[in-house]
Amino acid sequence: MCQWQGGKGLYMQLNATAPILAVYANPEACLKKDFRVQRSSVVYLVQMLSSPKDHGWGQDIEVLVLLYSLAHGLSLSVVGSAFGIPKSTVHRIIKHVTGKIKANLKTLISLPTPDELPEIADGFCQLANSPAFHHAAGAIDGCHIRIKPPGNEYHKEYINYKLFPSIQMQAICDSTGRFLDVFIGYPGSVHDARVLRNSPIFCQALFPPAGWFLLGDGGYPCLEKPVGLLTPYKVPRGQVQARFNRHHARARSVVERAFGRMKARWRATLFKALEVSPSFAPDIIACCAFLHNLCIDMNDVLEDAEAFPPEDADQSPPPAAACGQKSPGHHLRNRIAAQLSAPVQMAPRLREHDYI
Repeated sequence: MCQWQGGKGLYMQLNATAPILAVYANPEACLKKDFRVQRSSVVYLVQMLSSPKDHGWGQDIEVLVLLYSLAHGLSLSVVGSAFGIPKSTVHRIIKHVTGKIKANLKTLISLPTPDELPEIADGFCQLANSPAFHHAAGAIDGCHIRIKPPGNEYHKEYINYKLFPSIQMQAICDSTGRFLDVFIGYPGSVHDARVLRNSPIFCQALFPPAGWFLLGDGGYPCLEKPVGLLTPYKVPRGQVQARFNRHHARARSVVERAFGRMKARWRATLFKALEVSPSFAPDIIACCAFLHNLCIDMNDVLEDAEAFPPEDADQSPPPAAACGQKSPGHHLRNRIAAQLSAPVQMAPRLREHDYI
């Protein structure tokens, strides 16, 4: 039967006695247990995705279906039983809402403006505990999301250096762990440096602007052009280089914590192999990154997610691949390392002489 509500056609009226709908209908009930986000985040997401052409089950119900599926591992049967709808409908709703989020991805995941860069750099200076990083515009890293590889000749392409099938997610985040850019879809066997070289950030030199740099781990090359990228010394020689590596790691690790928070919030989905096709997996991962930023904007803190350690923190990345004719950034790294080891104040005895 067709129902009309607020001028919009709905295919069918849901069973209002379903427990999950009773929880949502109660404005005093907490939604975090079932949906992993607070009520204000759900309302904000519904408003963001709503359009005059919406029809079907209603935008709020469809958003709830997606969130519940992410919170419970994308199990169509579990979601269908909770909402009292067929599995085929759950699948259609997930595809529909995921597509709408993908179309609105740049609403929450976008590169900062030049006016926002100083504030981001101040945050990295605080993380590094040094003003030498006053031109740090972001931290970059790659993350492996487990998937079920395709059953064809491309199976081995998805096996990463940790020996499980995955899809790569490259992300740049600011000093608060908010994603500024995501690039998703390369199979797990591809090296982090190659993913970077094929990303729009690198190919089109989109970010950071000249004079600014990103912080990356040893899996990336140290570069000045076409993007500024500062990496640690692979084999530090002396206290100057060792000190630089320590401060660099303090600032760069924010991106690992961002991955850890995103995975912990949607642990039922991201801590096991995604049971979707490899072509659809990037859309699901992008949705999780989008919701990660939404929760930061809404101050939606999940205590167990905040305390969860990053999955890759104890893994040493493979060495960076060669980067052809690109300009190395070793002199920039040496200059910042020297600034880190320079005394903050000149010793009084050094002021007793004239220097030429």
